[in-house]
Amino acid sequence: MKLAILSRNTKLYSTRRLVEAAREQGHSVRVLDPLRCYMRIASDGFGMHYKGRPISGYQAVIPRVGASVTRYGSAVLRQFELMDSFTPNSSDAILRARDKLRCHQLLAAEGIGLPTTVFGDNPDDTMDLLSMLGPPPHVIKLNEGTQGTGVMLTEKPSASRGVIEALRGLYANFLVQEFIEEAHGADVRCFVVGGRVIAAMKRQAPKGDFRSNLHRGGSAKGVRASAAEQDVAIRAARVLGLGVAGVDLIRSKRGPLVLEVNASPGLEGIEEASGVDVATEIIQYVAGRLKRRTAKRVATSR
Repeated sequence: MKLAILSRNTKLYSTRRLVEAAREQGHSVRVLDPLRCYMRIASDGFGMHYKGRPISGYQAVIPRVGASVTRYGSAVLRQFELMDSFTPNSSDAILRARDKLRCHQLLAAEGIGLPTTVFGDNPDDTMDLLSMLGPPPHVIKLNEGTQGTGVMLTEKPSASRGVIEALRGLYANFLVQEFIEEAHGADVRCFVVGGRVIAAMKRQAPKGDFRSNLHRGGSAKGVRASAAEQDVAIRAARVLGLGVAGVDLIRSKRGPLVLEVNASPGLEGIEEASGVDVATEIIQYVAGRLKRRTAKRVATSR
């Protein structure tokens, strides 16, 4: 398999592990900075250049596109798709996952549990918007924040109004959610590959914080996700069209609730906590899907 990994940095743990796993399995692999890819789009075909030279023939592409380059990175990935490369996470699936509002709407439409969420635009509606949610504490999240950034907890109605007014003054897009107190600052990340939860870890927020992200100082330990948690995680990834996903769940009195679905989940925390070789699982999944797609095309052409 001729494989490309879209990543800004070859030294990142996740990128490095995917390269190692691919080479260990005998595949040809190259890391491409998506911002150095540029495209020709025409009715007679699609073309791609990278650092001054044409590139083509990549049978599969694994996107590791950061939130800061979502728009351009997804356009590059779409170009590869149009050039017949297989990807476990399509450009459209990544865009669905990155937009928290859209993601929550799609999950709720399929009956998947999540914290009650409200969204509005006009300042005149703030009080009624909060009444739709219920009394504080409230969790206020930037719509495209990552790794716990842009997530705030407000404990009084006046604090919720103040933060909302400040964010509107900055023209920021944000959601307001109920706070699940019984979770005690912990969540469970289920790592889904090819419709299976291959690893899971419980993340705990540091003392004095409610955000369990490892980048915010949270701790992690490997756990076995319950059958209900695995079911929710698998369904969430399927709804968004993701072959590889990190699904963050919170344990509540009414069952597992989806906090977020990550289309480019980091490998370091989950591999260290669970002991699972996640990178190899991803490469094997991509190679298997590519093999099946090729066999299907051969059978159809006969």
